[in-house]
Amino acid sequence: MKKFKTMDQLMNASYEQLIEVNDIGDTSAQILIDYFKDEKNKEIIHKLEHYGLKMEIEDTQSSSILENMTFVVTGTLPTLSRKEAATLIENNGGKVSGSVSKKTTYLLAGENAGSKLTKAQSLNIPVLTEEMFMEMIKS
Repeated sequence: MKKFKTMDQLMNASYEQLIEVNDIGDTSAQILIDYFKDEKNKEIIHKLEHYGLKMEIEDTQSSSILENMTFVVTGTLPTLSRKEAATLIENNGGKVSGSVSKKTTYLLAGENAGSKLTKAQSLNIPVLTEEMFMEMIKS
């Protein structure tokens, strides 16, 4: 599930709410706060909305089976692109990160996984094949 489903929610988000989002740190949060404080920027957003730009996202989450799990996708998967795998993870309540850390729940790895696989193994993070992942989300 996405943290902010509408532009208004994003525009009115506090610093604390912004840094809760995966991959938004101190600097990005402050840049967003400053951007939305500027009335000219708000005016541009309202004009875009007036001209038909969609300012909210639809909830595409089909299950919460992967809730509170963080995945890293690496290598070449047999049938899914990395983007497709990331979408499946998010649609089932999980989060996707670009780097392996102790907060990573699973590494979804295909051929030529490289350094991310090595790091996951050194941190004892379970490694899934595409087939294992698909079984996991079927349940």
